[in-house]
Amino acid sequence: MTTVTPNWRDHLPASIRPYSERAPLAALLLGMSSGFPYAMIGATLTTRLAQDGITKRTVTAFSLAFLVYNLKFLWAPLVDQLRLPGLGRVGQRVSWLWFSGLLVAASVIFLGLVTPQDGLRTVALAAILVGVAGSTFDIVIDAYRIELLTPEQLGVGSGMSQYGWRIGSVTAATLALLVADRAGWALGYGLCALLVLPAMAVGLVLGEPPRRRQAIVAKGFSQFGVAVIGPLADFFRRQGAWLVLLFVLLHKIGDTLANLTLRLLLNDLKFSNDEIATYDVGVGFIAYLVGIFIGGVLYARLGMKRSVLIALLLMAASNLSFAALAAIGHSPGFLAFTIGFENTASGIGGVVIVAYLSALCSLSFTATQFALLSAATSVVGRLLTGSTAGALIESLGYVEFYVMTTLAALPGVLLFAWMWRAGLIDGSIPTPDADQSA
Repeated sequence: MTTVTPNWRDHLPASIRPYSERAPLAALLLGMSSGFPYAMIGATLTTRLAQDGITKRTVTAFSLAFLVYNLKFLWAPLVDQLRLPGLGRVGQRVSWLWFSGLLVAASVIFLGLVTPQDGLRTVALAAILVGVAGSTFDIVIDAYRIELLTPEQLGVGSGMSQYGWRIGSVTAATLALLVADRAGWALGYGLCALLVLPAMAVGLVLGEPPRRRQAIVAKGFSQFGVAVIGPLADFFRRQGAWLVLLFVLLHKIGDTLANLTLRLLLNDLKFSNDEIATYDVGVGFIAYLVGIFIGGVLYARLGMKRSVLIALLLMAASNLSFAALAAIGHSPGFLAFTIGFENTASGIGGVVIVAYLSALCSLSFTATQFALLSAATSVVGRLLTGSTAGALIESLGYVEFYVMTTLAALPGVLLFAWMWRAGLIDGSIPTPDADQSA
């Protein structure tokens, strides 16, 4: 008689067991590596430049480096189709995962080595290089994760990926701040570059994802037409597609403006690096994890449309807490409240809005369409932040600026509510039959 040895997962609660499976754990590691390059050119670089005495107008202009993330859909088909010489023998996804990971590590190290004394153009170039490498890394990681997870694991895997993203970004931001105070920014950035290793290890251990499929070239179409034109044509022939894209462009304007200027506010309110690491990074990390959990519960109990609308309202309201902090001044207690509220709202939005964007993707074009939609989520906010946010703060003041960001979030809320009432939310999501015929 054969004795079956119990698996350690069998001892876990049923609600936890799906999170312990190999593919969702891999999604966690992939998310960790995906999140840290973003932190290197976000709040971390903002703090570094502000402490070097660079003007607000110049500091916020560096956020234009994020625009590279908003353009990643342009070369997503290249990542899908181009076989890397030599390295491509290990597989399309794994080869690009390793190649783009090495590019990220090298660009982050370079950004840590350059200083404003080398010229702001050099620092800007380094930041853009991190953006190019990081966004390419994102394309590969998103595709790898989607093709690794089974359809039944997509919900759990997406949540694990977001947990990983937050862990990676928080680890990088905290590590860079704490090491910079003690040994300089170059070492801080160099240590952060090691965060590419979790994703590269996933590729080494698991190899090519089992659901990886080469795109089928339809008769009469070139490979370029299938890779580039096909995903766009599929999306824009749906009901209300242009309004959906308008919503994607508008819904994060206020949130993006507020978050990318928060470190300027904290610096002007004389919060120390240790206080920033404790409250903005530490408390924010915990609040974001709580928000992800709440978002999952809301999505399961209220459905996609109600949960998305609630998330949009909370994200808009959280900007008012920034205005209150600016009015109150240096208050660690109120900073903890502000960061907690904002990150909880962001965590909820991160789950339900990403789920909505994922639902909009046809299975035939998942990687390219997800790259298009995720890139479009903050492109308008990035443009406004880089070109006008610093000047607006200098002319209006922080309180008025953050009230303005709250008002800027309202068009996205109202548009989603109208789309819901008009039936365009359901009409824009592809059905399984339509997806298979794409």
